Amino acid sequence: MFPACGLLAKTRSAMTTFRIALANLRGPDTPEDSVALAEQAIADASGERADVICFPECFVPGYRPGKQMPPPDHAFLERAWSAIAAAAGRARLAVVLGTERIMDASLRATALVVDRDGAILGFQDKVQLDPSEEGTYSPGTGRSLFQSGSLTFGVAICHEGWRYPETVRWAARRGAHVVFHPTIHEAEPGAFVPSSFGDPRNTFHEKALLCRAAENTCYVASVNIASAGSPTTSAVVGPDGTLLAYHPYGQHGLLLADIDITTATGLLARRCRY
Repeated sequence: MFPACGLLAKTRSAMTTFRIALANLRGPDTPEDSVALAEQAIADASGERADVICFPECFVPGYRPGKQMPPPDHAFLERAWSAIAAAAGRARLAVVLGTERIMDASLRATALVVDRDGAILGFQDKVQLDPSEEGTYSPGTGRSLFQSGSLTFGVAICHEGWRYPETVRWAARRGAHVVFHPTIHEAEPGAFVPSSFGDPRNTFHEKALLCRAAENTCYVASVNIASAGSPTTSAVVGPDGTLLAYHPYGQHGLLLADIDITTATGLLARRCRY
């Protein structure tokens, strides 16, 4: 079992309270390893009674920029997605899987969304790329909203969630209770190494999550990989911008948090006129 930490309510309402799991896992050694890690995390999240689990950016088969990896393989991805969907169905929990896909002969960073019965609900491609990614990935177009039971959610991937507030606002304006934020954020030489969330000496990234939640009156759930010296960690922020839970930096495991969707009204997102 993975170590688990987070804010867990003593009682849960089947109608309004959902337990989310963020897979703060080590980076996979190979594409095959990524699938095995994901399947294990899904099983362990089910054991913790989670309703939905989110994985880091491009977790399957792994994040490419700066790494030596096999070329993109559509057949592998199809097999991997089928395996993850089957695992979701067995575990009876929804999955937001950071992955990649080949579209029109170009490679996109994306998130595959699977419902609790193992049905594939669709993809959210990364629309706003970091400049360092432009030689590897192509930007997607458009945004999607997803539904699992009474939970409505969106996905904003890494750079676009931190730097582009409209990616979160789009979902919140349309009824999203939570916006999942799959990331990949590893240490850089000489960078500050935090031990507590939102340290003023750290970069803007974790503070941005507080803003994205508060300015839209929705939950934001951000998940990073576990790596030595990681500058950010997985965290859940409430609709008022308060930190609900965060994972110990660099540790492999699951972050668990119970969210009450009645508090995610999207009020401030809808009031925005721009």
